[in-house]
Amino acid sequence: MNTKSNVVPESFESSRTTHVAISATRPLYWSVRRELWENRSIYIAPLAVAALALFGFSLGSFVGIWEPPLRLDPMLPEVPFEMAAGLMMLTAIIVSVFYCLDALHGERRDRSILFWKSLPVSDLTAVLSKASIPLVVLPLLTFAITVAMQWIMLLVSSVVVLAGGQSVAMLWTKLSVFQMWLLLLYHLLTAHALWPAPIYCWLLLVSGWARRATFLWAVLPLVTIGGVEQIAFHTWHFAALVGSRLIGDGPTVASTSPNMFPTDPMTHITPGHFLISPGLWIGLAFAAACLGAAVRLRRYREPI
Repeated sequence: MNTKSNVVPESFESSRTTHVAISATRPLYWSVRRELWENRSIYIAPLAVAALALFGFSLGSFVGIWEPPLRLDPMLPEVPFEMAAGLMMLTAIIVSVFYCLDALHGERRDRSILFWKSLPVSDLTAVLSKASIPLVVLPLLTFAITVAMQWIMLLVSSVVVLAGGQSVAMLWTKLSVFQMWLLLLYHLLTAHALWPAPIYCWLLLVSGWARRATFLWAVLPLVTIGGVEQIAFHTWHFAALVGSRLIGDGPTVASTSPNMFPTDPMTHITPGHFLISPGLWIGLAFAAACLGAAVRLRRYREPI
């Protein structure tokens, strides 16, 4: 009798806990989906760049069957793959910058903030969903598109190598695609998500504060600080710091190869060195402060 009476409250309590957990995460999930619905450039731009890269690679590869200067070299097959991955990373940076500059400013400009604030979604959830786009969604999306693009490039390369009477086995042996993809994922999550987090969160803060010309207000303080440093001390340390954050030049890898691409097979990842880097945690603290300020601004800002 006592056993049965105890089972019912425990089941009720567990179901209630599960319901609360689902209710807490669902607004964030739908807020992220809302960002993808409203900002189609997040995935259209990388897909368009990947399609153009595939077209250029395929055209050059097939023309290379008859033109020896353009012929694929099975001994150095990774070069076009690395260039394509680098192009996708650059696209992700550009999309992230322009998205962050418009993320909070756009909903105030078109007055849709009045509608979204009427929904049971907190300002913290709204800001976190916007921050997740450059910090989580775009790196993972870039990785998935790059893997699909490189896989098609590998198939095209195999056909071209066969048509040229060369060995496909040599191509697949020299090109370690799975190791290349693992290095790419690591590089995107560290150098293009965690390391530039303070830059993207700063842009989100400016997007929530500025009434117009968000790009100008975001860049002007950085240019001013860099200019004052150059005039006073004749150095460019601050400009180099901002640039390294933006392009992902952080302590993420240790390479023994002259090739500086992060997907090079001779690259050795050093996650421990990256995680204990003071620059990482200082940057994440600054990013958290910017997000906190952006949440507060969204709470009190009115439409433009």
